Amino acid sequence: MLERLRVYVMDNGGQWTHREWRVLRDLNVQCEIKSNESSVDEIRDADGLVLSGGAPSIAYESFRLGNTSSYLEDLNIPILGICAGAQFMGMYYGSKVAPAEHPEFGRVEISVSDEDSLLKGVPKKFFAWESHNDEIKELPPEFALLASSETCKVQAMANRDAKRYALQFHPEVEHTQFGQKIFKNFLELCVP
Repeated sequence: MLERLRVYVMDNGGQWTHREWRVLRDLNVQCEIKSNESSVDEIRDADGLVLSGGAPSIAYESFRLGNTSSYLEDLNIPILGICAGAQFMGMYYGSKVAPAEHPEFGRVEISVSDEDSLLKGVPKKFFAWESHNDEIKELPPEFALLASSETCKVQAMANRDAKRYALQFHPEVEHTQFGQKIFKNFLELCVP
């Protein structure tokens, strides 16, 4: 079933974009990395999108995420934002994104508050890899909080009705526990 899915990873300049692609490829989906300057028409055949992490400070350089706002506006498919992709999603839907009081780099313990379908089957506490200076300061309207860490309230959030999911941490990195499981959960949400 998953092998019929087509998922695009939208490249926001992140150091681990290829890892996101590799995890998805290893889960046997049709996957391709695309520029965030791609038009909506160029990616309209996707069953799901991953908005990769990236170097831009979303608080100050959100314009570097190309056509990401068009993807969020015009595509009625599941979209997963990771790190900078998550922050852009938060800002787009009405949250404040700003420099973190305690930037997170390296291993951080994540506490799951709502399994939702994205974190289904993941323990209530696990370790994930972080690399961020900015963070989502509060939940956007109509989003549910899925997970937090000691120093970052919004580690994972979802708007199930809009099919929008976001992770501050990096599930594609081998240091993140259950990362492949989280990607598989996202792919299951992409099945038509």
